[in-house]
Amino acid sequence: MTTHAAPPTAADPFGRHLRHWRQQRRLSQLDLAQEAEISTRHLSYVETGRAAPSREMVLRLAERLEVPLRERNALLVAAGYAPMYRQRSLDDPAMAGARQAVDLVLKGHEPFPALAVDRHWHLVAANAVVPLLMAGADAELLKPPVNVLRLSLHPKGLAPRIANLAQWREHLLERLAQQIAATGDSVLSALRSELAAYPMDHPGRQAPAAGGELAGVVVPFQLLTPQGVLSFISTTTIFGTPVDVTLQELAVESFFPADAATAEALAALRG
Repeated sequence: MTTHAAPPTAADPFGRHLRHWRQQRRLSQLDLAQEAEISTRHLSYVETGRAAPSREMVLRLAERLEVPLRERNALLVAAGYAPMYRQRSLDDPAMAGARQAVDLVLKGHEPFPALAVDRHWHLVAANAVVPLLMAGADAELLKPPVNVLRLSLHPKGLAPRIANLAQWREHLLERLAQQIAATGDSVLSALRSELAAYPMDHPGRQAPAAGGELAGVVVPFQLLTPQGVLSFISTTTIFGTPVDVTLQELAVESFFPADAATAEALAALRG
């Protein structure tokens, strides 16, 4: 994974923040200037602090750099402007509609498992099937806030029951690497290092091949249960055009049965 300079702090000037995100996106000053339709000279002046950007310029550069909303607030503050995007807990009364929408999605996915996580993969909500699959994990890993990646790969979590652990572990670490590249989040970087250091108790287990049209297309999640090996494929759902930091950072992970036997076992388990 490519390493980058340490992310800027709240005390750093706007130019330091801007340079960090430009380099994070692997863009030259010329590339970004063309994207933002400004002169390279002016962009250079902004990065070095010789010119102060307008609020509109800050937002335009953030848009071109695909900076997450939380970090766009940090860019605005560093440039001397008020934050633009709200940050509210899902428990906030103003977020009741969003929370209801999430709960409806999770409930509607039953009898298959689905859960919602925040930007650091902490469990926010789950449908009634998820706890059934978490059974047997160490109690410490199930104490709130539950980190679902830690729960999945920890030797005292689900790892001993994942039939294709090596394959699933590689898949999760790669997803996490992509998320770190997109956000520059130091907490996620630390989490990835922790997960990568976990011992592999059964690294030699090979994943049974996915059947039919799924073969070679998706990475399955295969869990050993009293009902046999349950095989899933997963999808991630996010809010399309959020104006709230919490909503942008919320993701719903939905698991679908990869074969008929899994679908039948889940229906019986839920019943």
